[in-house]
Amino acid sequence: LLSDADLERLYEEWEKNDPDDDDDDELEKRKPPVVDLKDHNLKDKSPEELLKLTKKGQTLMMFVNVRNPKAPTEKDRSFTEKRTELWRSMLRNNHIICQVFLIDDDRAIFMFPDGSQAFEAKDFLLQQDEVTEVSMEGQQYTNKKKEEL
Repeated sequence: LLSDADLERLYEEWEKNDPDDDDDDELEKRKPPVVDLKDHNLKDKSPEELLKLTKKGQTLMMFVNVRNPKAPTEKDRSFTEKRTELWRSMLRNNHIICQVFLIDDDRAIFMFPDGSQAFEAKDFLLQQDEVTEVSMEGQQYTNKKKEEL
């Protein structure tokens, strides 16, 4: 067995050779990247394009309401789960990274580590027949196909 002195030397050697010097506190102190808007021609940008620029590199959450077109009055958790997972993989195939969390039988959160990608995802999701509404950054967007019916 190892003595206390041996254990102490082993611990000191371990600490000396430990490549991970980052403290968890340092990770929390990191600030999101600041976007320099001076380099962009702001006069030609819509408010949504400006928001997209400012959300680059920041986490953004989007709420998505889902309904089965064959049973629009019913909430179906398994249907919502299957559809949102399908959309997540389709977005990933287009290099849009997100996580999906179901928060109700007909509602999910799409979380984007790079918020600028959420705007392209919003456009994609609003084209899906099963999506009734998307909420992001205080704005609500409804599926135009649903309004026409």
